[in-house]
Amino acid sequence: MSGNSTHSKDSGNSAAGALTRRRLLGTAGAAGATGLVLGAAGGATGYAATREEAPTARSTIGSTEVMFHGKHQPGITTPLQARGHLIAFDLAPGAGRKEAAALMRRWSAVAQRLMAGEPADGTADGPGHDTGVALDAGPSSLTVTFGFGATFFERTGLAEHRPPGLDPLPPFSSDHLDTGRSNGDLWVQIGADDALVAFHALRAVQKEAASTATVRWQMNGFNRTPGATAKPMTARNLMGQIDGTGNPKPTDGDFDKRVFVPGGQDAAYDWLAGGSYAVVRRIRMLLDDWEKLSVDRQERVIGRRKADGAPLSGGTETTAMDLDKAGPDGKLLIPENAHARISSPERNSGAAMLRRPFSYHDGIAADGTPDAGLLFICWQADPLRGFVPVQRKLDRGDALSPFLRHEASGLFAVPGGAPAGEYVGQRLLES
Repeated sequence: MSGNSTHSKDSGNSAAGALTRRRLLGTAGAAGATGLVLGAAGGATGYAATREEAPTARSTIGSTEVMFHGKHQPGITTPLQARGHLIAFDLAPGAGRKEAAALMRRWSAVAQRLMAGEPADGTADGPGHDTGVALDAGPSSLTVTFGFGATFFERTGLAEHRPPGLDPLPPFSSDHLDTGRSNGDLWVQIGADDALVAFHALRAVQKEAASTATVRWQMNGFNRTPGATAKPMTARNLMGQIDGTGNPKPTDGDFDKRVFVPGGQDAAYDWLAGGSYAVVRRIRMLLDDWEKLSVDRQERVIGRRKADGAPLSGGTETTAMDLDKAGPDGKLLIPENAHARISSPERNSGAAMLRRPFSYHDGIAADGTPDAGLLFICWQADPLRGFVPVQRKLDRGDALSPFLRHEASGLFAVPGGAPAGEYVGQRLLES
């Protein structure tokens, strides 16, 4: 179970003396207040400054704060956020363990402030060098998560502390990997329910890197905004499919065992206790080809109904798949090569991972097709028992594979959460 928690923090209930981005504007008035307002018909929206009526108060979406300190880092079991940025850095020439430790200390400090809804720097007298991008916004479920790539350990003189789980992923037949957009010494995942809050954190992280590390690659993603549906539901991907139904749940008895690295094993890797491994894949969806299929054909490729995510064997989204059930014609209702069948734990010796992706759309590619798809992120205690066996199985005959292209890949060890008074990775960098 995650040691991090979330709670709603209304702008009127902030602790005395706390400096939030919202408070920085003080008496800015209606023209400076946040929020989109609904039109009379309930569908049109416009900025508050263009409306005569008073702007609405910040909603609970903006007020929700995720704790930075805890047993695990935030952004792993945190509910999906509407906006996300993934960014990898390489240490600059000459930067080593000392410089990396100073960077992680700076990053942790700024992440803690931003996640609490405070400016990236500054005092009660003003925002200092904070960019002001997120002024007036609440925490908006912001999370900032940090990880280390395999090359980080050589460059910091910590090779003996590099865990076996960071061994390179094997190649797969669907790989068309761009090495310039893969891997990296350091990885940062940013998520928030407000685009400006997410961007504000991205800029703060980039600025704090200063001369210590340079950006290797950056990817930007999105999910459905909380509250956009009549009731909470599993997210859809850009193929229109409900995606994430089979995810392990924090209430499962074996959730921690599957997702988080246990302590008390090899002393060289104790710094990773309570942490996890993140596999990051940029997966382009060949949407023009996919959208030519009938809904019936799409459902047979996936093995689930498009409308509600229920398995083709019957029931609702949460009904267990009956992999042996056949129709009147004697054929399996969930085809042998259906994505849901091949990726199911039942077909992979119980292998499971926590998938927590973002969709992306980067315009039109050189071939005239949408450059869009999934920023696939999965979390597991051991990628060789989580991602790798499932992807190998999919690689051998998944009906969905012809509609996907894996264009970038990364594997990162994500330390456990930082206790109060510590920074992320301190147990490694000061070992």
